[in-house]
Amino acid sequence: MSDPSIWASLPVPAVLISPEDLILDANSAAEGFLNASAKVLIGTPLWDQIAIDAPLEEAFERARENGTPLFVNDVDVGSGQRAPLQCALHVAPLVGAPGQMILMISPRELAGRMTQNHSVKSAAKSAIGMAEMLAHEIKNPLAGITGAAQLLSMNLQTDDLELTDLIVEECRRIVKLLEQVEQFGNLQPPDFKPVNIHDVLDRARRSALLGFGADMTIIEDYDPSLPLAMGDPDQLLQVVLNLLKNASEAAGGQGGTIRLHSYFEHSFRLRRSDGSGQSLPLQIEIIDDGPGLPENIKGDVFDPFVSGKENGTGLGLALVSKIISDHGGWISVTSVPGKTVFRMSLPRASKGLIADNQEG
Repeated sequence: MSDPSIWASLPVPAVLISPEDLILDANSAAEGFLNASAKVLIGTPLWDQIAIDAPLEEAFERARENGTPLFVNDVDVGSGQRAPLQCALHVAPLVGAPGQMILMISPRELAGRMTQNHSVKSAAKSAIGMAEMLAHEIKNPLAGITGAAQLLSMNLQTDDLELTDLIVEECRRIVKLLEQVEQFGNLQPPDFKPVNIHDVLDRARRSALLGFGADMTIIEDYDPSLPLAMGDPDQLLQVVLNLLKNASEAAGGQGGTIRLHSYFEHSFRLRRSDGSGQSLPLQIEIIDDGPGLPENIKGDVFDPFVSGKENGTGLGLALVSKIISDHGGWISVTSVPGKTVFRMSLPRASKGLIADNQEG
């Protein structure tokens, strides 16, 4: 490449391909997408590293022979290291290098990164705001109904107690839901400080194994050189515990494996709806081998009151998304049967703030 800085600055995964379809180079975005370093990728066959759900080899070869670009929309692209994502592909011959091609991959989720924080906050505020206003008023009459049902039960025959017990049980369930709504609305802003994200993951792992995740195997797969994050350690712990609990419950008591994976992706930036951008290089993935998310809610799991569980409130992942959004970060999910990945992207703490924190 004539200008390495341009190659490194490309915001989408890009690989340089030889006439023999070997990978000659990969930019940092491609390293993150394929979950492999350029050193590992260089010299390997393209089709061993990238799985495309379409017969494109012949089209690639025609584009190479004719020296013309090739555009392919809406194909599933994956690798051995990640679930497929719907992408657009752009292939172009490299000028001045006969037979060499550049392949650029544009995941559809990139567009979602630009507006996710705004849409999450808007949806949460509209749905939760209304529910929060009603929560207090609803809880008062529920307490009266519960008390009345308990008084009635004192004078009923055993056969009739089932009805009053049902009234009391359902009232308590509604109160619990309303308390979760109030918790969502009353969440305090993050208390930002430099955070070792591995300490947060380890606290969550130990807590899970002593409780709801006792039947699970939790594997640590950490980047030991990961810098400190900027965040609220208690709120981030709440996020990880929620995700671990969901993965454990999805296993249905049968046990399973959860992998806690951290890595650094320096090229990842979140572009917001106002045009501003922020670097989010710290990547944390919670990966489980459970049955996957139900197809009908895959795209809406972070919206309030959307749940795939029987009697679920649908507020757990909405709260997770709100916390990550309040941290200026980004969260996404990919899910197929046997592999669900929740990925969080967070900002790193500045060196100046780390030094101030150490001095304090």
